[in-house]
Amino acid sequence: MKMIQKTASFLPFLIITAFYFLQCPAFAAQKSYIVYLGAQSNSAEEIASHADQTVRESHYELLESYLQSKERAKEAIFYSYTRYMNGFAAILEEEDAVEISKNPSVVSVFENRGRKLHTTRSWQFLGLERNGRVPKKSLWTKARFGEDVIIANLDTGVWPEAKSFRDDDMGPIPSKWRGICQNDSNQKFSCNRKLIGARYFNKGYAAVVGPLNSTFNSPRDTDGHGTHTLSTAGGNFVPGANVQGYGNGTAKGGSPRARVVAYKVCWPPVNGSECFDADILAGFEAAIKDGVDVLSVSLGGADTDYFDDVMAVGAFHAVNNGIAVVTSAGNSGPEAGTVSNVSPWMMTVGASTMDREFPSYVVFNHKLQVEGQSLSSESLPTNKLYRFIRSLDAATPNASIDDADLCQIGSLDKKKVKGKIVVCTRGVFGRVEKGEAVKLAGGAGMVLTNDILTGDETIADAHVLPATHITYSDGLKLLSYIKSTKSPKGSITRPITELGTKPAPVMAAFSSQGPNTITPEILKPDITAPGVSVIAAYSLATSPSGLDFDKRRFPFNSDSGTSMSCPHISGIVGLLKAAHPNWSPSAIKSSIMTTARVRDNMVEPIKNASLGKANPFGYGSGHVRPNRAMDPGLVYDLTANDYLNFLCALGYNSTQISTFKTYKCPSKAPALVDLNYPSITIPNLEDSITITRKLKNVGTPGTYVARIRSPVGITVKVTPTRLTFKEVGEEKTFKLTLTPIDDYIAKDYVFGFLQWSDGNKHYVRSPIIVKSKGF
Repeated sequence: MKMIQKTASFLPFLIITAFYFLQCPAFAAQKSYIVYLGAQSNSAEEIASHADQTVRESHYELLESYLQSKERAKEAIFYSYTRYMNGFAAILEEEDAVEISKNPSVVSVFENRGRKLHTTRSWQFLGLERNGRVPKKSLWTKARFGEDVIIANLDTGVWPEAKSFRDDDMGPIPSKWRGICQNDSNQKFSCNRKLIGARYFNKGYAAVVGPLNSTFNSPRDTDGHGTHTLSTAGGNFVPGANVQGYGNGTAKGGSPRARVVAYKVCWPPVNGSECFDADILAGFEAAIKDGVDVLSVSLGGADTDYFDDVMAVGAFHAVNNGIAVVTSAGNSGPEAGTVSNVSPWMMTVGASTMDREFPSYVVFNHKLQVEGQSLSSESLPTNKLYRFIRSLDAATPNASIDDADLCQIGSLDKKKVKGKIVVCTRGVFGRVEKGEAVKLAGGAGMVLTNDILTGDETIADAHVLPATHITYSDGLKLLSYIKSTKSPKGSITRPITELGTKPAPVMAAFSSQGPNTITPEILKPDITAPGVSVIAAYSLATSPSGLDFDKRRFPFNSDSGTSMSCPHISGIVGLLKAAHPNWSPSAIKSSIMTTARVRDNMVEPIKNASLGKANPFGYGSGHVRPNRAMDPGLVYDLTANDYLNFLCALGYNSTQISTFKTYKCPSKAPALVDLNYPSITIPNLEDSITITRKLKNVGTPGTYVARIRSPVGITVKVTPTRLTFKEVGEEKTFKLTLTPIDDYIAKDYVFGFLQWSDGNKHYVRSPIIVKSKGF
């Protein structure tokens, strides 16, 4: 990213967005920029009292001073941010952007960035109930399933006709709602007492791709992603939900009685990006102004310094206004350091499996079988065997071996493939798309095998022919049989729905991993939740695969990604908000993190996709336990000033901090490691270090005793070892001292935990992550 940055005094927030007029070579190139001038100096209420138009006029005047024409300034500006992030978005020539960056009141100018949705495409209490019943013994009854809570998402919009958004038996819309249902070009789009609002923001996208036709002027979801994520977070009860008959049951979101809102900020991809910062920022501001309680954001991009990151800035303003912001960790795993959305005021969610699968077996070598996953409605005859062929052995004369190995459409020789089961390797092309390649070549079926990176993670897809997805290790077995046998034959069984599968959860290979590359002292992701083969409502404007050749339409679809795990947590946050309306976003985050589990349903440590032991860089504090989060006992609370002190500790100057809020750093800012975060990370331990944490009682009076499992080669001492709380809201401080043992040097991160327990029902657990300095 090209960046024009200048130190300057406080002023609001300017976004200058871009695009190239390729048809007008006489003009200088016009690009997209975001220019930060600081946070809004007045409160939103004060600004509202003297009208947004006054602020807009100040934007026109500022830009007029550079363009020498108020009319040109008005034509250039396409967004004005007038409440929480004062500024505007405009199309400008690069030389004007450079001149604006020299303005003494400008913080920084940088190009408008594009971001991606976090889906791989292609019986938890959330998602799909096993038998259609709501658990009876649940503290969630107290929350009435979050009926007064408003959950919104920044995504691809919503399919309002989906049954998950019916408003049956719902009361009046909460009076705190101040938003709209935007249906400028399509009167068939409507909201109700469940889906209470929807808006679209596409001007930043248009500034990149050029003029848009009227079909873009709608919050309707034509992609499926937004409907899936929003219904996962807050969809109503829908009996008989399934995908081609599989997983049949009652679908419901995490907060099934919550009101839901869709802010459409993502559009068809251009150069790999779907969601642009100018639109994202407009969505954040609208959500704050409209009065939502929870923001679910299943998208992300490359992480940068927080003052240079629209996601971080928008989320800060939301949290500062009492809105909990939940984000996806990304789908760039399993490599280390790939996690995105890493600011401490966000809740960042990784993805793991659930205990429901859709097994479809590959049978070969005299009834030897290996288990795969599939949602294919097509099946092979049970009394017939088919020849296997490796896709790389079926390449057309003009196709590369690599393309054939990956089953790219057009790479397979019809004469070689016809009537056979083709074995394709996962990667690059969509999983369902590979099946289409086999089908077009006349193949009878497909077996999709993982590569070494994706390991033992398998995903159930609605394939277009008999197909199943098997693990890397099982793929090696099948390929060995094919290569060692003159006439290898076998079959693929029809999928079934299987509940109570073990082990579960298992971390998804695609789930992005820590450590946090921006601030290693903050563990990311924070938590993990179901994100593999999640069934939820879908848009009827697109196919389950999202591919042009696929003409099928499903009211519910199975999808995978941290995009899917993120709204699981958003739904839980909604219920916690309903049950504890006075809890801060950080208290809610702490309750979820400190009550998470790190063992699977076999009471073994949670595994990664290769079935090795996972660690906090994959699952954060662990896998979410919603009922435990309702009553955590103690929480690690944080305020906006705590986050600002965190930025001070990073060395941010007053201009950079003014991006978030006008604030004067204390003469001695607290150390980064002393941020009152629910996890503890020391990335550069050299000698003994002592850190401080503070716990707040949100439960019954009691005495909590500390238990420690020290990381290998590290001694950990807590002082005091007992904390007694007599009333709700009471806070107690403790110190934790970490010391390397003798000359032991941890060349990589080592892991432990601190747990406070009242010996009754509260177990407040924090992971401890340590690495020696210099490694």
